[in-house]
Amino acid sequence: MKTSLVLPLFILLALGTSASGFRQTNGGETFPQTEQASAQQSQAQQTKKDDDVVRISVTLVQIDAVVTDQRGRHISDLKPEDFELFEDNRRQRITNFSYVNAQPAKSESAAPARPSPNAPGLPPSTTARLRPDQVRRTIALVVDDLGMSFESIASVRDSLKKFVDEQMQPGDLVAILRTGAGIGALQQFTSDKRLLYAAIQRVRFNLMGGGGLGAFKPVQRAPFAGAGGLGAEEMKQAIASTDVTRAEIFSTGTLGALNLIVRGLKDLPGRKSVVLLSDGFSLFRSANSQANFRVLEAVRRIVDLANRASVIVYTLDPRGMQYTGLTPADNTAFQTTAEVGRAVGTRPGHLFETQGGLNYLADQTGGFFIKNVNNLSEGFNRVLDDQRGYYLIGYIPEEATFKAIQGKRPFHNIGLKVKRAGLVVRSRTGFYGISDEESGATNTTAAQQIVSALTSPFASGDIHLKLTSLFGHEAKEGAFMRSIMHIDARDISFSEEQDGARKGMVEIVAFTFGDNGEIVGREARSYSLSVRSDGFQNLLEQGFVYAIDVPIKKPGGYQLRVAVRDPRTEKVGSASQFIDVPDIDKNRLTLSGLVVSGFDPATAKRSSSGDPNNSEGAIESIDPSTTPAVRMLTRGIFLDYGFLIYNAELDPKTRKPQLETQVLLLKDGKQVFATKVSPLVVGDEPDWKHIPASGRLRLGDDLSTGEYMIQVIVTDKLAKDKFRWATQWMDFEIVK
Repeated sequence: MKTSLVLPLFILLALGTSASGFRQTNGGETFPQTEQASAQQSQAQQTKKDDDVVRISVTLVQIDAVVTDQRGRHISDLKPEDFELFEDNRRQRITNFSYVNAQPAKSESAAPARPSPNAPGLPPSTTARLRPDQVRRTIALVVDDLGMSFESIASVRDSLKKFVDEQMQPGDLVAILRTGAGIGALQQFTSDKRLLYAAIQRVRFNLMGGGGLGAFKPVQRAPFAGAGGLGAEEMKQAIASTDVTRAEIFSTGTLGALNLIVRGLKDLPGRKSVVLLSDGFSLFRSANSQANFRVLEAVRRIVDLANRASVIVYTLDPRGMQYTGLTPADNTAFQTTAEVGRAVGTRPGHLFETQGGLNYLADQTGGFFIKNVNNLSEGFNRVLDDQRGYYLIGYIPEEATFKAIQGKRPFHNIGLKVKRAGLVVRSRTGFYGISDEESGATNTTAAQQIVSALTSPFASGDIHLKLTSLFGHEAKEGAFMRSIMHIDARDISFSEEQDGARKGMVEIVAFTFGDNGEIVGREARSYSLSVRSDGFQNLLEQGFVYAIDVPIKKPGGYQLRVAVRDPRTEKVGSASQFIDVPDIDKNRLTLSGLVVSGFDPATAKRSSSGDPNNSEGAIESIDPSTTPAVRMLTRGIFLDYGFLIYNAELDPKTRKPQLETQVLLLKDGKQVFATKVSPLVVGDEPDWKHIPASGRLRLGDDLSTGEYMIQVIVTDKLAKDKFRWATQWMDFEIVK
């Protein structure tokens, strides 16, 4: 990982070639004048009220509850007198009561971009990162690959892709997590569907997990006597005991991972939920039907954490409807009919026990368990429908609630009943007698502050950052990821020295993660900044750039996460960027990242040639907000973009490619402009594997302010239909 601190702001990113060598794809085209978009109707409900929090404190215990009728329809008109609330079977007086409507405002869903006819199946463009106040739902889709069968994994992968394609909505913050993997780069809460698609690709059958090929362990040939000095019956008991212990280990491992996930949800906004897709776990030991206290205690810890973090846990069994009789996978050789019958006869009980654990976990956290559903998307729909609204009900706890008994804080059971006939209430069922103030941890050390910033799905606002990552490839060096981060110098504290110079310091930590969550690059440095007095104001206005180059050894999804800290004020800022690195060696049409900047001929100063029409004149001053690191543009100026085209096919006769390009402009997921599909004019390139291209578009004077996306589509007319197009995109903002 190569890094540099760049002053002043502007940095030239040509991705392995000079800017002067770029071919223009759309010269001087202007976006059409557009009508001002009508203001969207504001959402009626407030999701960030002070009382919209589940609380466990010495002055208030507050829980959320969902009430439905027998047909599953939500009931929202109940009053405090319609409920009875109990703590450890002692009735409590309801002191806090409200209903929160979590439904989004009714508005038209964003229309998908209309791709070029030459680019069927165009992938969705990226969306702007959500701010905390824009998050409506926070959903963790947790795949229990520690104990899931091969059959279940295949079903889960398809359903997750359908969820991202069709069921995920604007305002959703989603993570796809695996219990058998660490919380890596592709396991973060995001609204970027590219990141979620990459996470889905990592959902695979875990050979080191406890799951088999199917829902049930196949009937095996009876063990022979004499192995290890044991008889056949003793061998059976030893194998059964080992299976029970192994299942317990994987169950507690799953619950341990779920514990960490719920902890991570605590500080996130929106209506928070965990959807656990699992083949289940048992709360009892089958041999003696005694409670498995190790697993039960792990569940209780999750219940307590979920209550404090305002998280509802839903559980979904991907096994669907199961046949419990003999299957072709069973081996009945050398076994009596009675032995086969006993082995197969345990399957209904095993299914019931493992589903019982899932049902208990969901019930204790206010969610529900979904079973016998072969189409998992139906289960997701039920979960999403359940989050339309909820009651917040609170009471003042007794002093003894938070007192230790024999040095331990007891687990208190909460009971909630609804008096109106025909209604069903679901709520959290308990908590440990520890207040939020006692259990809460603060980020006091520098390391804790940086770790908190790195793991947050949002960009931290104390120090304003803007991160841009681009894929590139060079013939000798191979693939690389080039990232530039603009840092607002006004957020950094500077001291004034005797000579008038200003000095400051920043700590920068950068991690690059691969698609399996492994760290492929890391950097942690402290920089001392010293600026002369005559350049200090310029620094404050322009900021500075931190540049990172990371060599990429193999294709896949990568994410750079960066945190910046001012040790003097302890302010922290963070940013993250995802990039998908294609496999250049497959010789398929591929584009580098888009370099986007703005150019305003009215304010740009030319060289002293005296000829205002001299396009070769050197630009002497550049507005820092229009550079590739910032991309904050104004209406009426030009938008310049550049990229490289890799692996274009060559005509056998002319030894040149036949390429066509089209540019789309999108806002809020809707296409607002598209250029005509036009041929790319190329000259004699020294390396036809790396063809430079560029273009310029004028931003219309009536374009509304806000975040936009420019998308470039390149079609190779000589390539096979399946690989004849490639696309790239980059975000920018119109500020006025």
